[in-house]
Amino acid sequence: MSARKLKSISLAALAGAALLGLAACSEVPQVTVYEQGQYRGKTDARPWEGGEFKGDRAAWEKALKERSRGQNEYNRIQ
Repeated sequence: MSARKLKSISLAALAGAALLGLAACSEVPQVTVYEQGQYRGKTDARPWEGGEFKGDRAAWEKALKERSRGQNEYNRIQ
C-alpha cells in the first residue's frame, strides 16, 4: 500500500470514530409533561380486591400469613 492510501484510510477511520462519538452525545430528553387532573391511566387496585379474595381483606391477610409461614424453614419441618 502506498503511504497516501494508508493516510486516507486512517483519516476516514478517524472521521468515522469522531462521528460515532458525537452521535453518542446527542441524547434526547425523555421527560413526560404531566398536566393537573389529566391522568388517564389505570387506577390502582388494592391487593385483596382481585378475583381470588373478592374484597375480603381478612382472607388476604390470612393467606399472606400462611404463605410466610410456609417459607419459614423452622416452621416447615415441625
